[in-house]
Amino acid sequence: MTETTVGIGGAAESTDMVLNIGPQHPSTHGVLRLRLVLDGERIRSAEPVVGYMHRGAEKLFEARDYRQIVMLANRHDWLSAFSNELGVVMAVERMLGMEVPERAVWMRTLLAELNRVLNHLMFLGSYPLELGGITPIFHAFREREELQAVMEEISGGRMHYMFNRVGGLKEDLPLGWTGRARAAIADVTSRMSVYDDLVRGNEIFRGRTRGVGVLSAGAVHAYGVSGPIARGSGVDFDLRRDEPYLAYGELQDVLKVVTRQEGDCLARFECLLDQTHNALELAEACLDRLEQLPPGPINQRLPKVLKAPEGHTYAWTENPLGINGYYLVSKGEKTPYRLKLRSASYNNIQALTELLPGTLVADMVAILGSMFFVVGDIDK
Repeated sequence: MTETTVGIGGAAESTDMVLNIGPQHPSTHGVLRLRLVLDGERIRSAEPVVGYMHRGAEKLFEARDYRQIVMLANRHDWLSAFSNELGVVMAVERMLGMEVPERAVWMRTLLAELNRVLNHLMFLGSYPLELGGITPIFHAFREREELQAVMEEISGGRMHYMFNRVGGLKEDLPLGWTGRARAAIADVTSRMSVYDDLVRGNEIFRGRTRGVGVLSAGAVHAYGVSGPIARGSGVDFDLRRDEPYLAYGELQDVLKVVTRQEGDCLARFECLLDQTHNALELAEACLDRLEQLPPGPINQRLPKVLKAPEGHTYAWTENPLGINGYYLVSKGEKTPYRLKLRSASYNNIQALTELLPGTLVADMVAILGSMFFVVGDIDK
């Protein structure tokens, strides 16, 4: 004889419930699944389940030559396309021992910072939207359009620029482009106070984000978290300052590494906002230097069939969302033997297992949005 006891009343309140958020859910930014175990309104454990969007980019790298892989690298973080391209061409150039013309170095730095602003503006607008603030997203798209116009003029692409080449850039600047870029930067800079006043200064926004989702510096190191999220927890690390590449070594007087000690959602947002201000200043400084440079080549001449010598190298850059690294292994052929991608979002999102337990379900969206990730950057 089998006896079954069914708990009712107060006993039922302690029963755990498993809640799946996603993989198709407005708060997950795409095909990310969160498996939450709840005790009433409080989250007991959280597991981010990735892989629903996996496109096998790393395997596809092995079937494309060194010119074609730029297209694949371009797309995993679709908000940071130029920065993605930059890392892979730098890795190939390092294998070849190739020096890039000075004009290309400064142009790459300028476009990387404009791409950083474009990336951050999307999150500066979308994060308040997730917390019920509709207005900032309209401002964000207006500023993005101004910068996208100059990026589209130089490259022909609105999101996937395909402007980097091994040895430099595709082509030189169009006539009068620096003036139009300077005007766009000035317009965006003049309107950045909207985010300072309308969002950061909003008491409802601050009430929803201050003290919520606190990520410790120890957890940042344990999970390999980087970028504005790590700096929001007091981890003072930025490759542009600590291991300079491109022209950042000459921009140290303009570059400011923004940090906060609180480690909460508000600190992460403030780091992102202040970093946007600084990226606009860096872009302005690059334009000043470009106008001083004499005319010169924008790239290196390459052989018809490009082969990297046998060996391996690692190139990493400070992408808008954090550290982006490419580990390139070559067997002397025209295609990579192996190209391992270390993406920022993949590491950053793992910290949710540390952040979400103990918080309320109502704060889950606020915490998730403050992690500033792109799903393609996770499921590369």
